[in-house]
Amino acid sequence: MKKVFKLWGNMALYTQIAIGGILGVIAGLILGDSAGVLEPFGTLFIQLLQMLIIPLVITSILAGMLKLQDSKAVGKVGGGFIIYLIMTSLFATTIGVLTALIIQPGKEQKEILEHGEAVESEEFNFIDHFLSWIPTNIFESLANMDMLPIIIFTIIIGLILLTMGHDNVPTLVKFINEGANVMLKLTEHIIKLAPYGIFALVANMVGTFGSDMLSAAISFIIADYVAMLVVFLVIYPIMLKVTTGLSPFQFFKNVYPSTLFAFTTSTSSATIPISLAISKKNLGTTERTSGFTIPFGATVNMDGFAVAIGVISVFAANLYSMPITFSLIVQFVLLGLVLSIGAAGVRGAGIVFSIVLLESVGMPLTLIPVLAAIWPIIDMGHTALNITGDLNGTTIVAKKTGDLDEDVFNAKNKKINSDSQKVF
Repeated sequence: MKKVFKLWGNMALYTQIAIGGILGVIAGLILGDSAGVLEPFGTLFIQLLQMLIIPLVITSILAGMLKLQDSKAVGKVGGGFIIYLIMTSLFATTIGVLTALIIQPGKEQKEILEHGEAVESEEFNFIDHFLSWIPTNIFESLANMDMLPIIIFTIIIGLILLTMGHDNVPTLVKFINEGANVMLKLTEHIIKLAPYGIFALVANMVGTFGSDMLSAAISFIIADYVAMLVVFLVIYPIMLKVTTGLSPFQFFKNVYPSTLFAFTTSTSSATIPISLAISKKNLGTTERTSGFTIPFGATVNMDGFAVAIGVISVFAANLYSMPITFSLIVQFVLLGLVLSIGAAGVRGAGIVFSIVLLESVGMPLTLIPVLAAIWPIIDMGHTALNITGDLNGTTIVAKKTGDLDEDVFNAKNKKINSDSQKVF
């Protein structure tokens, strides 16, 4: 038994997570609905991660910005990353629509509308939503964990500090840097619990999800994941190779711990600590780039949802017998781009913006309960795609701004493990 514990302790964290996920699937299949008893342990792990998010995001963004020379450098990094996010969202939506047109989910499957969960329709106003990104009360945003207003407020503070100069606020600069180090150290310890928390989360999901609902929605799930794989294995590598000349294969070797962690937890924010470590140790980016792009991307990047919008559009059209014309396809793609950008910072964005999508094209909302029921399964892939996209964009921006160490990028992966060694 001691040998087993020793072997377990010597494993890399991402290996432990993979084993935890596999064991979770097995436990869920064996326990069935009884796997719900494990839910509190998974919830505890997620809450510990949520405890980290706000202070970690604030300190990492500020520490990263303070390493830049001036506000122009912030604009160069931020502007390049935002352009990247818009391009990938457009590609993701297009791929989602084209994949769904080939697989044709929902064709002759109207019985699926009999399944699902109760969901209330919500009104959504784009102007009000974008205005809500500017916090009227930062303490209210902090209390409600409204990440986009918090990030915008933090960026404004960072810009003010840069205009004032480090020499004029040395105490505050020192406090921010030391605060970032404390949060990273705390994160290091909590991340050690990941294999056990993920075991509980996966077991509960597998054990309590209805098999009837899963079989009825399988064509939609397949279309969604195939589209995500195309973005993951084709779009991202092409963008990386064309813009930087770096090896996509080496990139995937470098970032797969973050992708795996995101897939098993289904939360972009909780993956921020892992992605920051990957950016520094495996990709060779500096903190002044990754300290900004990783937290920002975890909140704003919605490539996974953009794919889903494309698939849902065709899925709904098939279910409701709506003829799919070229003009309708163009409308689906443009809606996907706008909705994926607008979804940034919205809680439950998948369901809320699916309602907006269906209402925009004049379709009934009877599909929404079905989407709500199967969303946890596809959201795992969405999160993994989002996080990989963040790291891809971070690499591209870092290369363009001279903040990438190619020797580190091309070197053998550093071992990010769960023993006493530093995670960051």
